[in-house]
Amino acid sequence: MLPVERTADGIAIISLTANPSKLRGGVVVLDSWLIAEIALTVDAVAATSPNGIVLRSASERVFVAGADLAEIDALDDIALDAYLRRGSDAFARLYQVPCATVALVHRAALGGGLEVAMHCDGIIGTLAGAEEKQWRIGLPECSLGICPGWGGTQMLPARIDPTTAITQTATGQTNSVNALPAGLFDVAVNAGDDALRVALDWLAANPRSKPRSQPKSIDAVLAPKIQSALATARETLPATDAANAVLECVEVGIKNGWQSALAAERKHLVALRHTPVAREKLAQFLKA
Repeated sequence: MLPVERTADGIAIISLTANPSKLRGGVVVLDSWLIAEIALTVDAVAATSPNGIVLRSASERVFVAGADLAEIDALDDIALDAYLRRGSDAFARLYQVPCATVALVHRAALGGGLEVAMHCDGIIGTLAGAEEKQWRIGLPECSLGICPGWGGTQMLPARIDPTTAITQTATGQTNSVNALPAGLFDVAVNAGDDALRVALDWLAANPRSKPRSQPKSIDAVLAPKIQSALATARETLPATDAANAVLECVEVGIKNGWQSALAAERKHLVALRHTPVAREKLAQFLKA
């Protein structure tokens, strides 16, 4: 299990840690080990009926750097589909628990790392100090010729301006933490402030006592606004395979809902990684 601390008022604080067999200098990466540990830990915490859950990172370098692309690239198509399903099932526990959840994002949250955070009800983010390097937040998958696989195409448009969300996802653009689109963080905390205290206060102000059927994502209320944003994005985006996949996933989410959109993301991600563009970009990335 991942480390869990408990406050006097019944809040469970789960810390994401690096795979002990692949420490990577303390950088937390979403690999199969961490996916399994998230599922195991949230299940164990939920069994104790907590009043809320804080999800934070034990790393001083990142919140979560993203998925383990080397691990993903080594899988065949059937195994990759199963891997993505296991991730979705694990992260779903964060909205299926009958209590509010909040992600405490400190430093970079990229790809799957941001998707994990967006599965929580709220996100508290720490800004970079004046002397610190600006870390990045966003969904860079399309810059590698692939696409998000854990709901990013559905959750980001529900948190920030939908046209911005669709465009950035489809191009793989990320943002520096001090210049994020409005809405991505529910609360932004200045460097040096007590971010955990802010997260605990947010949970107290935003209680939840019932499970949710999906995270904050495309739904019937948001669909008209996101449909309009989708039309705008279609007029401006380059016609790449990755961008077209994102557009299709958003369309599926609008028409058929969360689970169908997750299935569409999996289908596209499995297929896209075989394209010449993705093969070249992934090879460059994995050499770095």
